[in-house]
Amino acid sequence: MKSKRPVPGHQVLLQGFLEGSVRGLARAISVVENERDGFQDLLHTVMTSGPQTKRVGFTGPPGAGKSSIVAAVATAYRGLEEHLGIVAVDPTSPYSGGALLGDRIRMNDIATDPGIFIRSMATRGSLGGLATATKEVVDLMDSFGFDRVLVETVGVGQTELEVTAAADTVVVVLVPESGDAIQAMKAGLMEVADIFVVNKADRPGAPRLVKELRQALHLRSGRALRDIPAHHGVDLGKAMKLERVSDASEQEGEEWAVPVLTTNALTGEGVDKLLETVEAHRRWLVESGELGVLRRARSGIRIRDVVDREMRRVAWNSERVNGLLTQGVEEIALGRGTPYSAADNILRALLRQRA
Repeated sequence: MKSKRPVPGHQVLLQGFLEGSVRGLARAISVVENERDGFQDLLHTVMTSGPQTKRVGFTGPPGAGKSSIVAAVATAYRGLEEHLGIVAVDPTSPYSGGALLGDRIRMNDIATDPGIFIRSMATRGSLGGLATATKEVVDLMDSFGFDRVLVETVGVGQTELEVTAAADTVVVVLVPESGDAIQAMKAGLMEVADIFVVNKADRPGAPRLVKELRQALHLRSGRALRDIPAHHGVDLGKAMKLERVSDASEQEGEEWAVPVLTTNALTGEGVDKLLETVEAHRRWLVESGELGVLRRARSGIRIRDVVDREMRRVAWNSERVNGLLTQGVEEIALGRGTPYSAADNILRALLRQRA
């Protein structure tokens, strides 16, 4: 990555991208996703203006209705004349390497809207709920000038938390069948959620899940038992009555109180409230200064991502390193080495090579 100009073959693509051509965007995404020659310089060129768009991530367990929620939210934003980019990530089969990309199928109703650009991606083995190139594709959509980018991650339980590195607002979608709030806490969703949504709220168990989530949020923040004496005979019934997690878009104080909302994506019930709350969270980010903090943290993560990828590329494209790898395997087989001694030799060779 010595130069900062796209390779000649990408000049026409870049021109179309900068002129607002959807075809140019699609081609740029393909270049980045497949890591073709010059993709780093292409990204550098289009990203120099910095992040501009509003990014909203949707995550949660399989079957929660994330795609239906995204489709309903996108339809509502289109009613406000916003132009949207959507990135929908599906898991890659560990056996065939393929992906169903079912999210795109479930978004057929909005796929023909010229104001919505949908890109389906496969994780390609990434365990963070996002494909390796997903964050770069979101960067491209940001630079393209969409009013808002929606990111739907693959629902893979406890490994779907990378969405926090791509979105300003993270919406965690649950359904009564997905289990109780304790499961959400075990999966780490309490830490990443800016907004909880209990979808399919007409089903049995929805009110209970809402109540459990609100109580779990209070327990996490230390507010639920704040006014109750510490004693073995604590009245948990009283504690439950003191819960006050907001289900509204209005927030008080300096901290964001994570709201728990209910929706029914198929009927549209609760979608307007969700949009109001997303906007309330955006206002809080801006007014509190957290948006700048979030973007700086995201930049740090992105730098590490790029360094990690380039180091792997340098390492495994080196004949010297691959020779040391083969040598290390043989030494382990003969009982004269370990993975650690082999890795140390490779790292030493890399550092000498790059010095």
